[in-house]
Amino acid sequence: MTDSPVPDETLIRADAVHKRFGGITAVDGVVFAARRGELVGLIGPNGSGKTTLVNLLTGHLAPDSGEIFLGGHQVTHLPAYRRARYGVGRTFQMSQLFRRMTVLENMLVPGLTFPHLSREVIAARARAHLRFLGLNHLETLPARSLSGGQQKLLELGRALMLDPTLLLLDEPFAGVHPTLRDGIIERILQLHASGRTFLIVDHDIEAIQQLATRLVVMARGRVIADGSPADVRGNRAVLAAYAGT
Repeated sequence: MTDSPVPDETLIRADAVHKRFGGITAVDGVVFAARRGELVGLIGPNGSGKTTLVNLLTGHLAPDSGEIFLGGHQVTHLPAYRRARYGVGRTFQMSQLFRRMTVLENMLVPGLTFPHLSREVIAARARAHLRFLGLNHLETLPARSLSGGQQKLLELGRALMLDPTLLLLDEPFAGVHPTLRDGIIERILQLHASGRTFLIVDHDIEAIQQLATRLVVMARGRVIADGSPADVRGNRAVLAAYAGT
């Protein structure tokens, strides 16, 4: 890997990234960057390429062209587990839990990436995260018994086990009861205040606007707006994209 100078404390950067699936261009020359400590909302109509971009940034997909940098390191062709070592954590649209395993066991799995730590230390770390997330009283239950919102929280907890500096959350509020949604928002804000950088994809515009100081809008595989929530709300291209025109 080669180092690349990245000004302004840029933590993650995509340069002219493309991704095609057959005859469909899902991501079309996207240029994107997030600075260390930002909390960015990524929004757009269905099929605009948001999740594909997240998959490219995290290494779950390889771009057809373009480059991706993490902390100044060129990581375009590194797989997801290697990028995790650079401090990247993520959650998915559909929770990727071990449904038959208990809540605590789900938390312990990421701990296997730290072979120098004892099981007791990893379990203590897991329980601390569960307390933070309000799931500690559920640790002996199978993950499949949790509500949708609790599963979203558990998946966030598993990502926290890797102690990431950058968290990419894909639809963390989808199908979540409003009470739990407010709890997820509160915890994201606390994690952000502790120094973590976030990129959040969701269709819950109200929740995103409570969180993000910057919105990036995609449509048809391209970034069509990038700015403050107030600026984006009045952007004619954004209004046209959501209207389908």
